[in-house]
Amino acid sequence: MKQVFALLSGLIFGLGLIISGMSDPAKVLNFLDVFGTWDPSLAFVMGGAIAVTAPGFALLRRKRATPFYDTKFRIPDRSDIDPKLMTGSGIFGVGWGLGGFCPGPALTALPIAATGTLIFVPFMLIGMWFAQRTPDPFSTLKTGEA
Repeated sequence: MKQVFALLSGLIFGLGLIISGMSDPAKVLNFLDVFGTWDPSLAFVMGGAIAVTAPGFALLRRKRATPFYDTKFRIPDRSDIDPKLMTGSGIFGVGWGLGGFCPGPALTALPIAATGTLIFVPFMLIGMWFAQRTPDPFSTLKTGEA
């Protein structure tokens, strides 16, 4: 049953991306082009997602001690900013700015063969695979070894 809800959630998310136009990399790139043909619609999509999701999470956590399909809620609670986070965010941002896709819309645009998707998605998957198998270059900063 957990997989059915995961599939339904993914389908609803993908449908929302298609309806809002976020599977079109030109729309995303226009959002990033602040001094040119700026398109603020991505900010409205993000704001709408937050407006719908935040009250749902708050209500769910207030009404239930545990989630439906797990032993506890797994909401991130870290608030520190470390070099690994900054580096990963920077790489993600550069990839997003160059390709016009982030992972969700890229996978959503794959079946409709949007321009660049057939190149972007394989390289995104290679990057994810590589990141999982590469040692953390900042691990010496955490342990104090230099």
